Amino acid sequence: MRGPDVYAISGLAWSGRGRIRRVEVSADGGRSWADATLQDPVLPRCMTRFRAAWKWDGRPTVLKSRATDETGDVQPERNALVAQRGTNGYFHYNAIVSWAVDEEGNVRHVYA
Repeated sequence: MRGPDVYAISGLAWSGRGRIRRVEVSADGGRSWADATLQDPVLPRCMTRFRAAWKWDGRPTVLKSRATDETGDVQPERNALVAQRGTNGYFHYNAIVSWAVDEEGNVRHVYA
């Protein structure tokens, strides 16, 4: 990123149980969450695009997003999923993915 500004956070959410009902975005490592906007169509067991505006102040942070489906199932944090399933295998890995933003605007995947 080229410095403090308003940026679009976007991504894809999916659930094998039904429709995505909600996606939330965190710009502070998961301490607080804000609703993202879902893009139509929102269909059962299909990718659903989401988008949220984010005002970056230039300080390092961790971005996350989490989805909730129509059954009420909420995407888990990585540590909760690893505690349940262990670290062997990636099939059906559905934990929240975290992205670190440094003070220079570089973005990289992290386990947070």
